[in-house]
Amino acid sequence: QVQLVESGGGLVQAGESLRLSCAASGSIFSVDVMGWYRQPPGKQRELVATITRGGSTNYADSVKERFTISRDNAKNTVYLQMNSLKPEDTAVYYCNANLKRAGIPVASNYWGPGTQVTVSS
Repeated sequence: QVQLVESGGGLVQAGESLRLSCAASGSIFSVDVMGWYRQPPGKQRELVATITRGGSTNYADSVKERFTISRDNAKNTVYLQMNSLKPEDTAVYYCNANLKRAGIPVASNYWGPGTQVTVSS
């Protein structure tokens, strides 16, 4: 079994910062791309940022210059530093990992249960 668990969400005021963490655990052989997605109220889930095992990153235009994704490969953990938060950043944030389980040669996509981020104006 593989489990992704997010932490670090909460309620903040506009302009403040939050740091999200997501740890993958279980019978993992290797983790490739990890990322963060979000689902604002009444909208579809959207990409926030991704990072490869080698450290290459990709960001949604709406978060560039404000959010930074990073990872610790030894801990199978991905982080999202969110600065200068805006009310429109309010959403449930989901962690995603594309990984191979021990003994299974094909990679699969896994999601965390999500963590709520609310930014008040």
